[in-house]
Amino acid sequence: MFAALDLDIRPGSGIGMFELGASLWTVIDMLRGLQHLFPQVEVKFDPDNSATTPVILHLRPHLDLLFSGYHQRLHTICVRKIREPHPPVTLRYKSTVISTAADPLVRVHVSRTFGPTYPGDELKYPGIWFSFDDEVNEGFKGGVTHQEQRIQEVKRIFVEQKPVDGEERDALDEVSPCPIMHGDVSSAVIKIHDGVHLNFYSSSLPLHVRIGDTTAQDLTIDLGPPSRVHHKEDERMTIHSHSPQPFEDEGSTDYFYNYFHHGVDFLISGQTHIVRKIIIHSNVPGSPLFQRYKRCPWELEGKPEDDEDDSPPRKHFYDKFEMISHFLSPREPPPSMLLDRTDEYDNITLASSTTRLYGYDGVILEVNEASQVVTVILF
Repeated sequence: MFAALDLDIRPGSGIGMFELGASLWTVIDMLRGLQHLFPQVEVKFDPDNSATTPVILHLRPHLDLLFSGYHQRLHTICVRKIREPHPPVTLRYKSTVISTAADPLVRVHVSRTFGPTYPGDELKYPGIWFSFDDEVNEGFKGGVTHQEQRIQEVKRIFVEQKPVDGEERDALDEVSPCPIMHGDVSSAVIKIHDGVHLNFYSSSLPLHVRIGDTTAQDLTIDLGPPSRVHHKEDERMTIHSHSPQPFEDEGSTDYFYNYFHHGVDFLISGQTHIVRKIIIHSNVPGSPLFQRYKRCPWELEGKPEDDEDDSPPRKHFYDKFEMISHFLSPREPPPSMLLDRTDEYDNITLASSTTRLYGYDGVILEVNEASQVVTVILF
């Protein structure tokens, strides 16, 4: 038995529980609790460029959600198969029902509800437009009378942000900052041997988290309580250390502050409660950690060309590994270690479960098979 969908349409803002500008991580996390409404969810992306190309969520049969490629923000919402009865969908505008499975929306009703607009095959208004074709474009149909045109049935409805200065938005454009982003990380500037500067939407003051200086209490005050506190139990990487491990580290009490909604982890000393490592996640679709963390749009800052240079060079989360590796060291990439995250679990299979770890002075890059950096580890 399918639950009926009752969705309010908000031009330039959203449809139902979906708000333009929401992050991919937030929407998928919400959908986990709405399986009675959306039992079939399909994630589509380009596996060769999944760090930079748009992601589409198909919520069958009625909704398609398009997310921007770089910041993974909800860009466009499409309502389709409006007369499909499984489940039935009711559409409202300003508390008034405008479409049901039994009484579909037609062209003349759109004009009565939303007012006049420019002529065309679709009816377009700021933040919303109505299409009278199915998914496959039927093209121009000649010989349609005025009366037949008036009762043309709406097949698809698109909601997107309202254009700025009258310019139409492109499907590949990033989403303009909006209230739902407030408090989210807008960028993270990584400085090796120092830490990270976290910039937030709606705030002009960055948060500087420094390795060896910032405390767990500082993080709680500035970022709020973590999503999870996880005590470090995996010490296997210490076998690769060139220096002998102190006896007292054998019973390590180090712990992680996991901020899934910011895409950042902090490893904190169990003795001093000071940050020892910072882990930043790219949330690349198809990677083993996809959807565990929200994308943190990081930038890796290099050394200035000279003392007067106030704009040091940077590489970004969307740059390929080869470019970032050359940025960190002009020599050939260092030897890598193979990591298969499915080794930790039974009965889990991923199409691309292995990544490689490349170590540099003060930073480790985790890279997938498509040469995309999925995780940056500062120490």
